Amino acid sequence: MEIYVGNLSYDATEEDIKKAFAEFGNVEAVKIITDRYSGRSKGFGFVTMPDETEGEAAIAALHGRNMMGRDLKVNEARPRM
Repeated sequence: MEIYVGNLSYDATEEDIKKAFAEFGNVEAVKIITDRYSGRSKGFGFVTMPDETEGEAAIAALHGRNMMGRDLKVNEARPRM
């Protein structure tokens, strides 16, 4: 299951996000999207969790949770166009 994580702190690392999602199950991958020129975080990323039930539990628990001073926006990622 691919999960969108928005409103991330620019200081958040992939390890920080992995730690938060690992409470709910196995995290296969974490990718923070960065600006190609500056290398700075764009404030959102994606988490891949192989078990859909665990992914849904993580979405329910983490959506709106404060992480590093920002309230996360967490939902199932939409397919790319």
